[in-house]
Amino acid sequence: MSSHNPSGGGNQQERPGFEQWIVGFADGEGCFSISVVRNRTCRLGWQVQHEFSVTQAAPSRAALEDLKSYFGCGSIIENRRTDNHRMALLRYSVKRRSDLEKTIIPFFEHNPLRTAKASDFEEFRSVLRLMRDGRHLELDGLLAIARATERMNRKQQSRFLESSEAIRQPTRIRRLS
Repeated sequence: MSSHNPSGGGNQQERPGFEQWIVGFADGEGCFSISVVRNRTCRLGWQVQHEFSVTQAAPSRAALEDLKSYFGCGSIIENRRTDNHRMALLRYSVKRRSDLEKTIIPFFEHNPLRTAKASDFEEFRSVLRLMRDGRHLELDGLLAIARATERMNRKQQSRFLESSEAIRQPTRIRRLS
């Protein structure tokens, strides 16, 4: 009798070191992202969106299922590819703030990332703390969050900071971080 599990036994989530497998997987294929997007139904006309995700090609779905099972939250989303690849791209995604605060952040606090992604995690965690304190509902807090997004991932300029709402603010407020 053969097993697909290299150890030959049990659920891989019960194997020692599974948490470090998750850390390595997140370091290599994961993303902590924050976006400030236009939403006219929000108090300031802008909404903060947050997500922890891990991406894989469709044949590696089982690895994403393991993440979902371990964390007990999130979903797996299929994105059809428009490039020359034949396989769909799958993304394990956690967007619910309570899941991020109660599950994802504590996991990575106890099991630190080892690559440059650790600094993205720190920015991500600081933004969620600002949001927990309601700062995303105030202009200076939204400006601080937008600045944090510029230090994360691809370090692109925030659309919010380029917007007329941010530009019209006094220099003192725009410099807050």
